[in-house]
Amino acid sequence: MITMPKELRQAVRASEGRPVRVSDPETSEEYVLLPAKVYDQVSGLFYDDDPLTSDERRNLLIQAGLRAGWDDPEMNVYDEFDPRSLV
Repeated sequence: MITMPKELRQAVRASEGRPVRVSDPETSEEYVLLPAKVYDQVSGLFYDDDPLTSDERRNLLIQAGLRAGWDDPEMNVYDEFDPRSLV
């Protein structure tokens, strides 16, 4: 891990927890610096380290729905429910 220089520390404090854009003057590449707790919350959206395939995940979701009773004939009323009718 590297230590932030004073200028970057000031920018992070001034951002009040929002991401900070930084630029590498040698490459003109831009980076976004964000708090580690925010990165930890969103990193799963970027990196797929799930050992299950998308078909396996879909099957698990279907099985969970069946266990919850979504295949009950009385649930068919929700197939015809139009939430716009409540407006």
